[in-house]
Amino acid sequence: MTQPQHKSAPAPTSADLAIHARGLTLTLGSGEGATPILRGVDLDVPTGQTVALLGPSGSGKSSLMSVLTGLERASGGSLMVAGADFSALSEDALARARRGRIGVVLQAFHLLPTMTALENVMTAMELAGIPDAAARARAELEAVGLGHRLRHYPTQMSGGEQQRVAIARALAPRPTLLFGDEPTGNLDAATGQAVIELLLARRAETGATLILITHDEALAQRAQRIIRIADGRIASDTLTDASDTLTGNAA
Repeated sequence: MTQPQHKSAPAPTSADLAIHARGLTLTLGSGEGATPILRGVDLDVPTGQTVALLGPSGSGKSSLMSVLTGLERASGGSLMVAGADFSALSEDALARARRGRIGVVLQAFHLLPTMTALENVMTAMELAGIPDAAARARAELEAVGLGHRLRHYPTQMSGGEQQRVAIARALAPRPTLLFGDEPTGNLDAATGQAVIELLLARRAETGATLILITHDEALAQRAQRIIRIADGRIASDTLTDASDTLTGNAA
């Protein structure tokens, strides 16, 4: 199989950026015990792009995702996410800004065990005050092939089905930004491949920007852009030839 030819990622020319970060730092602790995690990250991600974040354990890639999703506040720098100034918002305003803008799919499914698939997808939308939560949840579960599992509880579903519920939950509010942190880490290879195909397909259908954290080089090649993180900094940033292949269709 011919490897994609890598090209340097050009500076974006459009003002339509999903992420615009300058000089992001993150330090945990204080004084002599302070530990720098992010060391001045500059990052622009155009709306609709699919990006893979790669790096060894401890490189800072998961911490970068936490900052970009607003779950962790940067120690320094500026950050605009989907038009919202994450570096200037209060905690309450940041929580409100995340709703509807950001969806997250994690390695652990984090489904509520006492709720059905439909209820798991509905709940987040109801808390955010999104109208027609039940109809949208049903439609999203049908889109990920779980229309026959609406009333099933997590313990009644396979790992792959639970992850599909998690994908439906993340996508139902129609976020402009979707993050996946090792989303297939708890799945076997075949099921994980099917979940990735589904995730890419749903991203293409919704037009969301997708940021994937992964150790999988083959998965990274499916992205349009590969960013490698090392020691809290961006070590390399390249474009792939995957732009025309991100339909989500299985090979």
